[in-house]
Amino acid sequence: MKSYAIGIDLGGTKILTAMVNRQTGEVLASVKKKTKKEKGPDNIIRKMKESIEELFEETSIKKDEISSIGIGAAGQIDRENGILIGAPNLDCYDLNIRDLIQDYFKIPVYLGNDVEIATIGEMKFGAAKGCDDFVCIFVGTGVGSAIVKNGEIIRGATGTAGEIGHIIVDLNGRPCACGAHGCLEAYASRSAIEKRIEGALKKGRYSVILDYLEKGKSISSSMIRKSIERDDELVKACVDEASEYLSGGIASIINFVNPKLIVLGGGLIEAVDYFYKNTIKKARAKSLPVPASKIEFKKAELGDFSGVVGAAFLEDRKL
Repeated sequence: MKSYAIGIDLGGTKILTAMVNRQTGEVLASVKKKTKKEKGPDNIIRKMKESIEELFEETSIKKDEISSIGIGAAGQIDRENGILIGAPNLDCYDLNIRDLIQDYFKIPVYLGNDVEIATIGEMKFGAAKGCDDFVCIFVGTGVGSAIVKNGEIIRGATGTAGEIGHIIVDLNGRPCACGAHGCLEAYASRSAIEKRIEGALKKGRYSVILDYLEKGKSISSSMIRKSIERDDELVKACVDEASEYLSGGIASIINFVNPKLIVLGGGLIEAVDYFYKNTIKKARAKSLPVPASKIEFKKAELGDFSGVVGAAFLEDRKL
């Protein structure tokens, strides 16, 4: 068996590509690029190709030593045909990622959902190692999740199970990137917090986050953390609102799925401990007493590398 695989985590703001040792889960080298979805799908494909070529140069590992290229994309996936069906946060639809990358490198390519690959990574080498009954929830540009039962990811009839970000939390609520209204993602993601802060600033509200903002750049999780550390009233209010909605969504998962463990990850969870702690406290309080008394929470342990490590093992989870 070949010892190496390439994992790609294709997200709404960044593309992270890594060379992974499949025996140990170790990331030997990685390349990070901004997604810049506004430049279109061709640019995203080009950046993935460039990242892979950079990894070959940096590690001196040859193509014939690579067992596969695994790609996790933020959206709905046709795994059998390697097509990204719909990804609002990437502005990509019906993109045949597998063929475009596989034909170029002549290496087998496998496609999965971005939270699916992060879940595989955490199950093999991270917070969920040794647990076969859990839910992974990642909060970043969007909100996504994956459900694991008996050690297998539940994909559902169309392969799109686990879209917690698109459960409806307000029937007449905010518009979501998916085209619906009132989705959890429109209230609990980093993007949602960013929009709330920006809206308040435009109305003349003051926030210390202005000290960190740069023209043309979005509000990052680290900016949110620094503002909370300075006890900023506006940022805390926006984060508290997001936590209120996310905890309600998690409570619904606890009551409906009844997992042993919930693993929380993503940029916002990693950077803002205030958000993480408040959310799990509220989720317990909102859940039914019996499942709430048994549920365990953990932060994802692999950080940025959850996805790329999991993607390197997509070949083991064929349809």
